[in-house]
Amino acid sequence: MPQYKGSCHCGAIKFEFSAPTIESGLRCNCSICQRKGAIMSAFTLAPSDLLITATPDSLSTYEFGSHIAKHHFCSKCGIYPFHQTMRKPGRYRINLGCIEGMDSSSLPFQVYDGASI
Repeated sequence: MPQYKGSCHCGAIKFEFSAPTIESGLRCNCSICQRKGAIMSAFTLAPSDLLITATPDSLSTYEFGSHIAKHHFCSKCGIYPFHQTMRKPGRYRINLGCIEGMDSSSLPFQVYDGASI
């Protein structure tokens, strides 16, 4: 399985994980995802499968509604590298635009109807 590395824009938050070759993504139309506009991983990762390193005070979290989903972002540059999902609480989806060498805008993607939940 390929090893992927990524980061926020300024590099204060870095992450690594292994997954099958990423050939597609997922978008969501809930109120926050619609505003972020990111293409995220179609798969989820268990916390034990995602190595996160962050400088002190750089990893911030935004929660709303049910407070199940946790949207993580860099307090320094504002970029969202990953979040913990509502559909699979505690598991992570990755912002594919944050992965080194990946052009997420060229990937096909499905749309999840998070607005109806």
